[in-house]
Amino acid sequence: MTENPLADPGVLGINAGAGFTVMLFMTFFPALHVKTMVYQPLFAMAGGLVAAGILYGFSKRNGKIIPSYLLLGGIGISAGFSSLMLIMAADMENSSYQLAARWLAGNIWGTSWYQVKALLPYLLILIPLLLGKARILDLLLLGEEASLALGVRVERERRILLVVAVALAASCISVSGGIGFIGLVAPHMASKFVGGRHHVLLPVSMLLGGLLLLIADTIGRSLFGIIELPAGIVISVLAAPYFLILLRRQA
Repeated sequence: MTENPLADPGVLGINAGAGFTVMLFMTFFPALHVKTMVYQPLFAMAGGLVAAGILYGFSKRNGKIIPSYLLLGGIGISAGFSSLMLIMAADMENSSYQLAARWLAGNIWGTSWYQVKALLPYLLILIPLLLGKARILDLLLLGEEASLALGVRVERERRILLVVAVALAASCISVSGGIGFIGLVAPHMASKFVGGRHHVLLPVSMLLGGLLLLIADTIGRSLFGIIELPAGIVISVLAAPYFLILLRRQA
């Protein structure tokens, strides 16, 4: 969609935007905490869409998205929202701060069936919608001009795909916290195995992403004995070199 292989919810600031609105929810709407998992994904989606909207407007020039602006703007948006979250966390009580810090680091805290059931409606609606756009995604790989010649309404489809992608990422963030780099690494790994056809690439990317998260969580829980590292930190350590390699190839 972005014509940029470095695009990822974490790199583009969507994770941070969703995380910021979830922190707002946790801080200013304590009365809704009884039904946290009903409202929390909605707050996360709102934050992710705000971040994506800012980025979309920043990176669009003369009716087209500029990939380099997309990446640089995403890094800036991510840094801005992350700073706001740290400012909010610094004013919390110690127990709340510990919870927020682990959530921001990317911790699989939503480990009960209650969280799974709360997340399931979003996945059942959004994943089939995304898979139904597989052919459109294949055509967008050909470039904007070729896609237009083949009858694709490029800007309309990009907006739909952007909303679906942000909603999926944000709803998962509301349960797992800001785990970065999985959305960057898993699709590149999947494309090595199954190629670029999205009707296969999308489900394989999802499965690989889940497997990477499980491996990272297992390493964080068992490698250092009594010290338990959040899965987000382990993923960042493992995936950062891969990101640098991709960035160098883009240069």
